[in-house]
Amino acid sequence: MTAEPGVRSPTSPIRWGEQVLLHGWASAVLRFVRRKPLGAFGGAVTLLLVVIAIFAGFIAPYSALEHSNETLKGPSAAHWLGTDQFGRDVLSRIIHGARISLYVGVAVTLLGTIPAVLLGLASAYFGGWIDYLVQRLVDTFQSVPYLIMLIAIMVVLGASLTNVVIALSLRRAVVESRVMRAAAMSILNNTYVEAAHATGATDLRIMFRHMIPNIMPTLIVLGSIGFAGVILAEASLSFLGYGVPPPTPSWGGMLAADGRAYMFAAPWMLIAPTIALSITVFGVNMFGDALRDVLDPRLRGSQ
Repeated sequence: MTAEPGVRSPTSPIRWGEQVLLHGWASAVLRFVRRKPLGAFGGAVTLLLVVIAIFAGFIAPYSALEHSNETLKGPSAAHWLGTDQFGRDVLSRIIHGARISLYVGVAVTLLGTIPAVLLGLASAYFGGWIDYLVQRLVDTFQSVPYLIMLIAIMVVLGASLTNVVIALSLRRAVVESRVMRAAAMSILNNTYVEAAHATGATDLRIMFRHMIPNIMPTLIVLGSIGFAGVILAEASLSFLGYGVPPPTPSWGGMLAADGRAYMFAAPWMLIAPTIALSITVFGVNMFGDALRDVLDPRLRGSQ
């Protein structure tokens, strides 16, 4: 029996190929879950964070900035996590705070990692005075405690969401360039790099065509592990009053402005953002560790 035109046969090569592809993805996911259960949990937490942040406006039962007369009400059917001193729904503010955390995490990961790759590649490839200057710059940044440097930058720039991203990206770009330099140095004398030199390839072509693709696993792992640190750093700055200014909901800001003042009168205001922040940082860290174990060829053989 011949299938109608435009109708795909159940046994057609295209459908069979799709089934093989889906089966391969499903097998890979199940294998990852069996071998790395904590990593799978972290991946689920990360995915949940992304979904909540994107659809916060639809998921949150109330506006994050809406005031009401129901101030300092405990958890109830109407307000699952209670309300704050202005009558704002705590659950809605937690949900919208996830959007701030995701935005800062993604923005800093992109804006910080790209310059880190360029600095690390240039330092490893050219060496000489370029390598010396870049490494002394890294030493200077690393000699100052992380949080103190961030606070100093925020004092100069002022408290705002954009300035938080700038401060975290600047620190990340300089410090992580050393990791990228080490990754580039490990492949600098490989055969394919020497062959590219022999064929007369330009420096830019060698770096972007042959070196960057081969340090991509390190790049992915660095970004995933650093993502959790960025979220925690943003919360720390907001907690100290140098981060996202109120009334914009931020987990760190909720701990500082609201949670501490009403620690005993309304403990849910402190507990809710603490749990949200802890689970997120733990989950993203576990996911990053699992990705490192899967993508790092030195660790893959020990699995």
